[in-house]
Amino acid sequence: MAIIFFRAIILVLMGMAGYFYPPFHLSQQLGGVAGLVFGFLIIWLEIRLRRVQFRFLWTATLGALLGLLLGWLVGSVYHSVFKAGETSAFIRLFFLIAFPYIGFLLGIKKPEWLEPAFLVSFFQSKTEQHIYKLLDTSVIIDGRMAEICETGFIDGELIVPQFVLKELQLVADSPDALKRQRGRRGLEVLDRLRKSPKIKVIISEMDFPDIKEVDSKLIECAKSLKAKIITNDFNLNKVANLQGIEVLNINELANALRPVVLPGETMRVFILKEGKEKDQGVAYLDDGTMVVVDNARKMMGQTVDITVTSVLQTTVGKMIFGRYNGDTH
Repeated sequence: MAIIFFRAIILVLMGMAGYFYPPFHLSQQLGGVAGLVFGFLIIWLEIRLRRVQFRFLWTATLGALLGLLLGWLVGSVYHSVFKAGETSAFIRLFFLIAFPYIGFLLGIKKPEWLEPAFLVSFFQSKTEQHIYKLLDTSVIIDGRMAEICETGFIDGELIVPQFVLKELQLVADSPDALKRQRGRRGLEVLDRLRKSPKIKVIISEMDFPDIKEVDSKLIECAKSLKAKIITNDFNLNKVANLQGIEVLNINELANALRPVVLPGETMRVFILKEGKEKDQGVAYLDDGTMVVVDNARKMMGQTVDITVTSVLQTTVGKMIFGRYNGDTH
């Protein structure tokens, strides 16, 4: 009922404004009709805004005051540009009535638009937030980072400091054939990462000449950049965690993705070799998990069904222990 009374006041005010200040050189009667048309236009806008919920009364007051100020400014600009007597006065009154009304309705229907945090956000500079992740030598040589990045699970920017790159080059130039092969594979992985469209790799010149150990330099670099360290080095993982640096361990990720088996379940495995204990056989799952099977030494080279007896979590991953019951496939 109150809104109907409020609408009626708007129509009366707009009709009187059009009658006493006829716009566009109209007669007083036609000016009153024009005022009513503008009044109905305001009410139509109000009905469109009524679809949202009421929240705070103070935002309605703020909206009305802002609308009054904006209406006065727009009306003054219009009057200074188009000095057209009664038409100019009518347009100014229209702005002074319509803008506070719309501001009031916005205040009660969209209060979040007038909250201080929302208004302040317009004056704050929006700086791009960087999410840095440091790669150590071990995780580059490991090779799995390329596949992980290509799946899109790693975002942000990958940082490879120059001292890590130098260590990788020393490994690639090692006289030991195995180390040399691992180092060259690391360089190939790094080149693959740099060419990937899904990740950005940056070679950082940041260095700490007073620190000799590469792991210590990496920790200081992570502190300076507020970055995470990606590694599969167990010792670096522990030291970084003690200093409050977040670490993404590739081995922990791989362990988390391994299939969960419970004691009592049956599974089919291929007995690959003999175990250390009497009558033990050893099998491996597709993800590399070792399965130690009792009573299976004689079944080497065959696929058998086993019953899981226990699952052991170690620092290098899970080990599954089972028992062969005699069925062969």
